[in-house]
Amino acid sequence: MVVPSRADPLDGAVWVDDRASFAAVVAALRGAPAYALDTEFHRERTYFARLALVQVAWQDGLALVDPLAVDLRPLAEVFAGPGLAVVHAADQDLEVLELAVGQVPAHLFDTQLAAGLVGLSSPSLATLVERYLGVRLEKGDRLTDWLHRPLTADQRRYAAGDVAYLLELADLIREDLDRRGRLAWAEEECEVLLRRRPRHALPEQAWWKLKDARSLTGRARGVAQSVSAWRERTAAEADVPVRFVLSDMALSGVVHRQPKTLPELAALRGLQGRTLPPDRARSLLEAVTVGQRLPDADLVLPPVDSLDRSLRPAATIASAWLGMRAHELEVDPALLGTRADLYAFLRGDASRLATGWRHELVGELLARVCAGDVAVVLDGKGGLRLEERSGRRVLAPGSSASDP
Repeated sequence: MVVPSRADPLDGAVWVDDRASFAAVVAALRGAPAYALDTEFHRERTYFARLALVQVAWQDGLALVDPLAVDLRPLAEVFAGPGLAVVHAADQDLEVLELAVGQVPAHLFDTQLAAGLVGLSSPSLATLVERYLGVRLEKGDRLTDWLHRPLTADQRRYAAGDVAYLLELADLIREDLDRRGRLAWAEEECEVLLRRRPRHALPEQAWWKLKDARSLTGRARGVAQSVSAWRERTAAEADVPVRFVLSDMALSGVVHRQPKTLPELAALRGLQGRTLPPDRARSLLEAVTVGQRLPDADLVLPPVDSLDRSLRPAATIASAWLGMRAHELEVDPALLGTRADLYAFLRGDASRLATGWRHELVGELLARVCAGDVAVVLDGKGGLRLEERSGRRVLAPGSSASDP
């Protein structure tokens, strides 16, 4: 039975906005075997996310830390210690914490990621808390301004709710995983998440986001890489969104028209009626020239997302079987294997399906399917199954034994 709430998440919560009280929180966290962690941030008008609030909870306490008032770098000692950081959907939190603290936790358990291994596909924290604890979290205002001070009681209550139940939730999910023999899988995935670097894509990879990136040829690719990298670095230096430096429309125009002069640049669609600062306009033209001269060996090409025609039938069959296998195993299909994972596996490139628990569950069998040792067949009930091949060929009407 779902109840509105077992307790007010703000009960016992401490607002931390001075060095002494933050030092007390850090001391408590240093001795905690596990602590819940969450952040609130904004990035609509900046290049780097601006941290607005840090929520932490441990067995005996809960604190809302104001990063506008205290230096968060002492948390580095906590992150480097043996305590387990429990986070929900940790990727963006890790990005902003790395910028503010200088490092990320050495040990992590991501409840959203772990829930994917019990059949839940990218569930929200509210979904998991209600499912496992029977508690309905309050909905927050998605447009709330977390940088405004003072925060209202409702804002603080919502923020506290993001960590108030995390430790208990993590224990229940870990028990669920352990019963299924999957706890090691979750720990492996959390370790991979922690090792992933850099969290910001390299500037030279920014051109991959262009709509027509894969269709560009010749000098246009070099210009796309050089100018997109220039836009990223310029935005990072000014700490503004890339669109404030150069719109996507203007960037596309630069790539295709490759202006050589300030008047040619000013005439491009997306820049008409807009004046770039002279220094910025000149550096943009320099980036065009650099891109035109970029050697092919210096191009940072997008990952291959294509498959040889001869492998496409295998991809279709393997994809269907992977989906069915995910359903059987009660694992989020995207966590078991994406299309990119499958294509890389079929091409013989590095793939998640070739290592770890994925290889044990599906990779080894997929290799046998692709080698022709095992057949994927309909089971007569709308599903698929794998069978040992008999080697006896069945000819369709009108075919001959010599047909391919």
